[in-house]
Amino acid sequence: MDDDKAMVIFQPSGRRGEVPKGINVLEASRLLGVDIEALCGEKKVCGKCKVRIEEGWFEKYGIESKKTNVSAWKEEEDKFVNTREKENGYRLACVADIKGDLLVFVPEESRAGKQIVSKAARDIQIDHDPTVRLYYAEVDPPHFEEPTADFERVCRVLERDYGLRDLNVDIFALRQLPTALRDGNWSVTVSVWNNKEVIRFRPGKAERVYGLAIDVGTTTVAAYFCDLTTMEVIDTVSMMNPQCKYGEDVMARITYHMTSSDGLKRMSDDIIEGLNNLIDQAIANTHPPKKKKKKAKGDKRPDEYVEAPEKGKTYLRLAREDVEDLTIGGNTAMHHIFLQLNPEFVGLAPFPPVIHHSLDIKARDLGLRINPSAYIFVLPNEAGFVGADNVGVLIAEEPYKKEEVQLIIDIGTNGELVLGNRHKLISSSCATGPALEGAQLSYGMRAAPGAIERIAIDPETKEVDYKVIGRDAWRKYSEPKEMKAKGICGSGILDLLSELYTSGVITKSGVFNKQELEGHPRFRVNPDTKQPEFVLAWAEESSIDKDIVVTQKDIRQIQLAKGALYAGCKLMMRRMNMEKVDKIKIAGAFGTHVDRTKALIMGLFPDCEIEMIESVGNAAGDGCRAALLNKRKRTEANWVSRNVEYIELTVESDFQKQFMEAMQIPHMKDAFPHLEGIVPEKILKQ
Repeated sequence: MDDDKAMVIFQPSGRRGEVPKGINVLEASRLLGVDIEALCGEKKVCGKCKVRIEEGWFEKYGIESKKTNVSAWKEEEDKFVNTREKENGYRLACVADIKGDLLVFVPEESRAGKQIVSKAARDIQIDHDPTVRLYYAEVDPPHFEEPTADFERVCRVLERDYGLRDLNVDIFALRQLPTALRDGNWSVTVSVWNNKEVIRFRPGKAERVYGLAIDVGTTTVAAYFCDLTTMEVIDTVSMMNPQCKYGEDVMARITYHMTSSDGLKRMSDDIIEGLNNLIDQAIANTHPPKKKKKKAKGDKRPDEYVEAPEKGKTYLRLAREDVEDLTIGGNTAMHHIFLQLNPEFVGLAPFPPVIHHSLDIKARDLGLRINPSAYIFVLPNEAGFVGADNVGVLIAEEPYKKEEVQLIIDIGTNGELVLGNRHKLISSSCATGPALEGAQLSYGMRAAPGAIERIAIDPETKEVDYKVIGRDAWRKYSEPKEMKAKGICGSGILDLLSELYTSGVITKSGVFNKQELEGHPRFRVNPDTKQPEFVLAWAEESSIDKDIVVTQKDIRQIQLAKGALYAGCKLMMRRMNMEKVDKIKIAGAFGTHVDRTKALIMGLFPDCEIEMIESVGNAAGDGCRAALLNKRKRTEANWVSRNVEYIELTVESDFQKQFMEAMQIPHMKDAFPHLEGIVPEKILKQ
């Protein structure tokens, strides 16, 4: 083996390979395709990438692994790895540099599990006017007296029957034409993009054309597979953004680009590969499932798979070339990384993007495996921290067409806010950070099986009831070992702060109420961290053999995130001279799961009638779908991206003061009359 390389084996996945000495264990995991949580982007502040370096000679692999085969202990690790764990070989993967052969065990809580993505398509009103349309043409065959070329012959019919003039043709489509015409007995179906360019010829009469609308989130990616002729959403497919391994938030990914010579290309390649996998998944779902064919005993031939269609179900049996249009949106950093545009200056004041306007790019130029002649419509950006995803929300919700004043909050890794009506719209961005999605919390995790997604705390006994993803029954209806809790995800975190507050476990300022909790078995001071903590799930209820707790530091992280959102809402309302709004809409994956009463209790936004709070789900994805199914929405997207006034909140003179006041629950000073009768008076009037 090369002296500059080391053999690294990851367990329990079994992935292995030679990696360059000097890189850290986290970087080696990326090279070998092992998903380790790295929510802070290697800033050494989340502690999620904890791994165990195994000691000994491993005959099976022919290597000797030892703790001294990684770099010396660093003080940053003391915050996350206790003395006992240190003795057992635990290290932070982002800190430990590789000096020799290693066998690395990745504990369950450090593995990036399969995320549950809640981004179903909503039933919203979209007028049918797709950019790609089908035209059927019957042409006369050529003869000696009239030997006009095939393409001109088709164009003549399209102009005569449909008024289409001066059409261009893509070279890949043109290559299909002679065969398609003759196979169709001189009749063809022509796919025309934007009334300008022919992108496909098919023999005979075809009835259907398909497209994909894709919302590239910082954490999750959702794709809506649509029939462009009927507007039906055939399928929704989703995945975790494969760039998560480079850091959970956009700044971590911009930093990765700036500190790695090929960082931008690697991140772009990752998302392109991920999107191609999503496309293939959507296509595969239009075919019958396959099952393994039975073999005779002793038959050594490779396994064969045969189709096993469900009874009574018809299958479209589509191919990649049947996807003839694609729209895509994401925040400005995701947009730039996808297109390999330098995102560095998006992260530096005054945060200018490389381009505001939308783009039409050939799929083949970006390496997306759909019809090679097809175009990709990339939605426009508003500003450095308010991107095409927010434009998607706007064209889905259309506040610029309504008289009522709407406050739209898109809660994701970054919080994006829009306020106004048809007279004026302003937008802003606030750094909620990934705390609401589980990062930076001791037992925070993504929405995957075992994540606590709902919490209730009894105000009298302070006992905790909860529900985990993957199990229908709550804790009180289950045996402890049946829960298999692993951590807490976004919807659970939103429940958590309001439940801790209304049950009296914490005070208005967010500190543990030691007077109320004195002697309670769930409240303690951690001997290693010296941090006060409250037990949500006991070790016997978990799959990680540890008590799952919320610490004082965790509560502060949630307060910081919610305080940023509240301060943003309040400063925008002040800028517009508004005391109240007519409607609050919560978008994003949180919008699907948020309990609106608990969101108001924790003070995610200023007081309002609970009936006026509405969940609008993945509105960014709905906007991408609207642009796919109606080309006028593409023009609208460009208009709205330039007509929304972006406000930089951090330059407001009293931003810090507003932020500090908003960290209290629900707020330090602002009244919440709509919580009277919902939150006990002695708690609300603290």
